[in-house]
Amino acid sequence: MSDQQEFDLIVIGAGSGGVRLARMSAEKGARVAVVESRYLGGTCVNVGCVPKKLFVYGSHAGEDIEDAEGYGWSLPKEQVRFDWARLVANKNAEIERLNGIYRRMLENAGVTIIEGNATLADAGTVVVGDQHYSTGHITVATGSWPVIPDVPGKEYILSSNEMFYLPQLPRQAVVWGGGYIAVEFAGILAGLGVETTLLYRGDLFLRGFDGDIRRFMAEEMQKRGVNLRFNASIESVENVDTGYHVQVSDGSRIVTGLVMAATGRRALVDGLGLESLGIDMTESGHISTDRHFQTSVPAITAIGDVIGTSQLTPVALGQGTVLSRRLFGDGQGEMDYNSIPTAVFCQPNIGTVGLTEEEARKAGHRLRIYRSEFKPMKHTLSGRDERALMKLVVDDRSDRVLGAHMVGPDAGEITQGLAIAIKAGATKAQFDSTVGIHPTSAEEFVTMREPVSPPS
Repeated sequence: MSDQQEFDLIVIGAGSGGVRLARMSAEKGARVAVVESRYLGGTCVNVGCVPKKLFVYGSHAGEDIEDAEGYGWSLPKEQVRFDWARLVANKNAEIERLNGIYRRMLENAGVTIIEGNATLADAGTVVVGDQHYSTGHITVATGSWPVIPDVPGKEYILSSNEMFYLPQLPRQAVVWGGGYIAVEFAGILAGLGVETTLLYRGDLFLRGFDGDIRRFMAEEMQKRGVNLRFNASIESVENVDTGYHVQVSDGSRIVTGLVMAATGRRALVDGLGLESLGIDMTESGHISTDRHFQTSVPAITAIGDVIGTSQLTPVALGQGTVLSRRLFGDGQGEMDYNSIPTAVFCQPNIGTVGLTEEEARKAGHRLRIYRSEFKPMKHTLSGRDERALMKLVVDDRSDRVLGAHMVGPDAGEITQGLAIAIKAGATKAQFDSTVGIHPTSAEEFVTMREPVSPPS
């Protein structure tokens, strides 16, 4: 076996976590290879965060054109045109650019890129095609894949993957699900003029988010024309000449031109041969690891979506950083999962960090809740019926801010800054003593003085 086939580390999967781990390990002097069967950058770059947010920008542009009239700009409505094919083509060009950046990043660090499907022959051998590669360590970073429920007509249901390459927009669409992806795509479609229905099996979508945020977001989405139907699931889909007939669990039927399911994702471990090596799996089908990302086989670790932690790109990046340090650095480092900020790029955006009110009460905290709802300044002239919500969850005994939650323009951008304060243990008194930036929506977080009810 040649030197090129012997490595200190082989990473299976070139997503965010895998690329970070490979690059940093190579920069520490390790001989590293990455095996990838699809595309560099993983889900986030190719069929996730990046193209999704580009679509959100695109779908919101129509509102910006309408809102401009309140500021003295006018464009005859008959001159306003939207070209879906152009948006997709421009998105594709940007993704290709990012793929190139990822390739150069790896190559410049000295990482060997191996294209193909990997199988683990043993704890020190990876097989790709007819080539065997030996290594001192293997990390599985293969990510996750959309799951479409097994209902009659499943073959007519699209996942989020296919949504990024639609040849044309339908006039009507049904989105099935209630998490990040479903809510975001419902907003994208509605913003592009598609008559959109969102079906969710529970009483209210965005399970795990603060209750006030969930209820408020439902009101805002309906203002934008999204038909929300809770306690409803798809029982079957029938292909007809005019599109699709969707049979709903409440007995109704929807006629539509597109059906999308965003009903969950599974760990992408197909064909890796984990079972033959005796690698333990969780009940949910994820690779079981300890806090150092170690599997039940000493020479094999795993990071990212495939281990069932929060399916967020920055989490995978953090895991890759920590694991590289443990394998080829000083052997130290822990991943901290407390107070991870996140955003939902629905319209308007959601930003959240720390404990929800429900989580804080369950943990036994005596709380003071601060909440503010208002019309963003932009819409005082645009006339749009959009409101913002901001909320702070405060421990009454220590005065520490346990959580911050927001629905409104640029919520993700605002929450990133708040996350630093909450991570550092900031108190409500410190929020109050911080001078706000005026006029901004963000200043509301440092000007809320009175709790909405007595401490409880």
